[in-house]
Amino acid sequence: MSPNPNKLSRFWSELKRRRVVHVTWVYGSASFVLIELINNLSEPLNLPGGLSTIVIILLAVGFPLAAILGWIYDLTPEGIEKTRPLEEIEEGETKSVPNAWKIATYASFMVIAGLILMNVLQGPAKLHAGDIQSLVILPFDNYTGDTQLGNMVEGMHSLLIGDMGRVSNLRVIGKTSSGVFEKAEMTAKDIAGELGVDAVVEASVMCLGDSICMQFRLVSTNGDEKQLWVGDYKEDKSQILNMYNRVTKKIAEEVLIQLTEKEEVILIRDRSGDGEAIDAYIKSYKHWGDLGPDALNEAEEILNQAIEKYSEWAPLYSTMALVWIGRMQMGMVEIQAGLEKVYENLDQAFELDPDFPDSHFCVAVISTWYEWNWEKGEKEFLKALAVNPNHVMSRMYYAHLLMILQRMAEATTQAELALALDPMNPLILALYSVVQKGAGQDRVVLESIKKALRIDPDHSFTHYQRENAYYNLGEYTKSLEIQQSNLSASLSGEPDLDLISIYRDSGKQVAYEEVVRLKELCGERYSSRPISLAVDYYRIGAHRKAIDALEKGLAIHNPNMPYIGTGGRFEALHDSARFLAVLDSMNLPHPRHN
Repeated sequence: MSPNPNKLSRFWSELKRRRVVHVTWVYGSASFVLIELINNLSEPLNLPGGLSTIVIILLAVGFPLAAILGWIYDLTPEGIEKTRPLEEIEEGETKSVPNAWKIATYASFMVIAGLILMNVLQGPAKLHAGDIQSLVILPFDNYTGDTQLGNMVEGMHSLLIGDMGRVSNLRVIGKTSSGVFEKAEMTAKDIAGELGVDAVVEASVMCLGDSICMQFRLVSTNGDEKQLWVGDYKEDKSQILNMYNRVTKKIAEEVLIQLTEKEEVILIRDRSGDGEAIDAYIKSYKHWGDLGPDALNEAEEILNQAIEKYSEWAPLYSTMALVWIGRMQMGMVEIQAGLEKVYENLDQAFELDPDFPDSHFCVAVISTWYEWNWEKGEKEFLKALAVNPNHVMSRMYYAHLLMILQRMAEATTQAELALALDPMNPLILALYSVVQKGAGQDRVVLESIKKALRIDPDHSFTHYQRENAYYNLGEYTKSLEIQQSNLSASLSGEPDLDLISIYRDSGKQVAYEEVVRLKELCGERYSSRPISLAVDYYRIGAHRKAIDALEKGLAIHNPNMPYIGTGGRFEALHDSARFLAVLDSMNLPHPRHN
């Protein structure tokens, strides 16, 4: 049954008589005014960021006290008095509203109306520090009228991403993921939503010859789209990197990000360059990312042509070192010969620019996968990330080093950061799947691999990871289909190559024994890859031969050896004295038992 309406009516009348309603109105009005003042003055007066929240909590706690005091006491022309009970009020006696109450009520109403009107006239809310913490730089529009300049425009886009990535308090999406939206008919807000960023940078190239003419637009995508800044630049072609320094500083200023002292120093450093060399650098880096023999050879050719024209730019030599590292990783060159080429190029790169992050990345890769110097590798990765926190490759390969050292929680964190920087890069996705495997996430590994192959169906490194993923999930038919495709290319003269039929007729063991037999027919090409050899022997239960292969990998210092204790690759060997001796020789921690 509902409460007696007469009681509610009398209670409401008593609230008004005791002026609790007045107190509530004035208290609420004063609170609104105070909160608005703090919000509007926080930035100019550099007030603490959490002050507004603290004030709101204090005001909320104080409201019941104000209401109770309003019930007990009354403000009269004679001053503050205890409110008389209703039964003590004589019939016909009325209370006049004190001028103080009238003034407080009218003043609060006027102030609130004024603040509301001011907010309406000011339009949308001002941008505050922290509102924009991430952005994507969309592929540049080429308005030069010359389609042959496409490669140069693409290179200019990649360089700006690298330059802006040096701002530590800003997450900048990588080149590959940005490039996905080159001709997408999507709004800036939709693209930002797809990538999970707060703002979009759009750029147009109007002229590109001896001079460069560009326009940049910064658009906030939090809430409604809002253009925050437009800048027009015309520079000599050799000054493009210096122009990017100024653009980076301007955007940091517009999104209210405070640059560190080191960042300020880096962004005022003079950097003259060469357009053709810059273009060659970007194209070669894209080829290196595939880790395939043809791509690596083409990258070297592009870089050599650029160095002939412009030999005073560190990124060319640093990327050449990466090409040779890729060759060593893929077994295309002997380790010692490859290291000589790597050091030759890195020496030149450090001489020209000791702070270039890719150079530190190269040293970290060499230290980790070729020298097995884990401490030095970690220091160099951290140096690269100190210069450019958005350096995607350093972030992801650092995750791999942490995984190798059995620091799986840290590895997962770094890998996720790398993926957030370049979520549509097939190489990053494939490398991320390796970390997922290390964390025991077998089911989601395949999701990352499939996503990578949807982006680039021919990505060779991802195909290798796909076969492993199918095997680990027990999907042996799909695993054997990939094995058969690879073997068919290597053994074109082998008759009746049908691994699927063998699996259906005789089972998994016989099918994978046939895989090993066929690979052994490849001779030196197969035996020179000890990790692959060990994995195949391990799959068929030939554990002694698997460890023989691992010991060979140790003897020749194979760069894939650091992974042998990760992801449960050789889980049944974890108690083997010979297996543990291999890990000890590499100064690696023993695998953790679940």
